[in-house]
Amino acid sequence: MTCAGLRLTAIFCTPRMRAALAALRFALAAGMAGAALPAWANDTYTIGIELWDRPRSGSVVIEHPAVKRAVDAYLARSGATLVIHHAVGQEPLLQAEELRAWLIALAVETGRVSLRSGLKPGEPLKIEVMR
Repeated sequence: MTCAGLRLTAIFCTPRMRAALAALRFALAAGMAGAALPAWANDTYTIGIELWDRPRSGSVVIEHPAVKRAVDAYLARSGATLVIHHAVGQEPLLQAEELRAWLIALAVETGRVSLRSGLKPGEPLKIEVMR
């Protein structure tokens, strides 16, 4: 039996395995072409500073490329949770709390999004999609 172009036994050919194999094949192709690996390859998305230098609305937040990819990955996996990683300090914490509030308002269940400090000072927020 073939699964995503590979010969595998039926027991290994689940929808999740097909998606993982397709993502791996894309990442390898992108790497061989000299491009950087896509952000979703490790389920962590970096929120650039451009989100914070202008007024925000629901449409601005959800259209941010990293937020959009993270939410799409979250919605594609039943039982997934989101962790917003932020640096220590008042401003990074406020940004993380605001992003959490927007995510809850737009698509994410309250109990499935949390905050975690630990990034280096000056490092941008990151959203991690956990299974």
